[in-house]
Amino acid sequence: MTTQVPLVAAEPLRPPRAVVRGDLFWGLQGALDRRGLGPVAGVDEAGAGACAGPLVVASCVLKPGDAARLPELTDSKMLTAKARDRVYDRVLERAVDYAVIVIPTAEVDRYGIRVMNLEGMRRAAAALRVSPGYVLTDGFRVPGLTAPNAAVIKGDRAVACVAAASVLAKVTRDRIMAGYHDELPHYGFDVHKGYSTSDHLAALSEHGPSDVHRWSYTNVATIALEHGVRPSRPVVLTYAALEKALVTNGFQQVLELGLEEETGVPVRAPLAGVGDNERSAGAGRARGGARIS
Repeated sequence: MTTQVPLVAAEPLRPPRAVVRGDLFWGLQGALDRRGLGPVAGVDEAGAGACAGPLVVASCVLKPGDAARLPELTDSKMLTAKARDRVYDRVLERAVDYAVIVIPTAEVDRYGIRVMNLEGMRRAAAALRVSPGYVLTDGFRVPGLTAPNAAVIKGDRAVACVAAASVLAKVTRDRIMAGYHDELPHYGFDVHKGYSTSDHLAALSEHGPSDVHRWSYTNVATIALEHGVRPSRPVVLTYAALEKALVTNGFQQVLELGLEEETGVPVRAPLAGVGDNERSAGAGRARGGARIS
């Protein structure tokens, strides 16, 4: 007589628990290292919210227990410009490995900021010469990374390696924007770094958008139509930009913006979830400092 054994669902495999000891800022990386999940890489971006200039994404692997040698390290937005430069230099000295990825404005306009933000983080992690055992990202999960990973809310303030990545990205981007100021001083890129401040928007309204601006963004697309200028590259308008342009200028003018025979450049709205830009460059433009891919 055969006894039937009831089938029981197997318990899912779970990674070993990592116990965080001491300060979380360095403790999370230490806990992952102790569990054999190192080296731990942090990834963060700069410029996602700007309406001009490139998106810069950096990854960084720090030495475990290096806190005493990086005492000023914190979220790049909480540091003064001089302090950021000091921390930037120190991170380059002390990091086990790092990578800086510069995504040109043209790519942001063609594919959308959300798409390129995720893609930039994948590129930054893949560009590391040291293969990470674990990747920590700032704020949201990034699908497609080649190592186990987790998103950390306000990671640039909570985790040292993410903060280091934020400093590398921010300083690199600020230097690129300073270079654009030399070419286009009337926009004031050296001050606002391409973000939508009142002074920047006033200059944008007066002079119209440049090639440095993100033509896919609502404010830039609207002002471009007002000035009667067209993009020199393919642009994926956000839903907000397309809707506002249609209401303000009419459907025919929106079509003419992108379908004029002189340029043949398409201006189109993205499919759902691909390039709703306003939520959240050339690699050779940085002036000294970190390697840039």
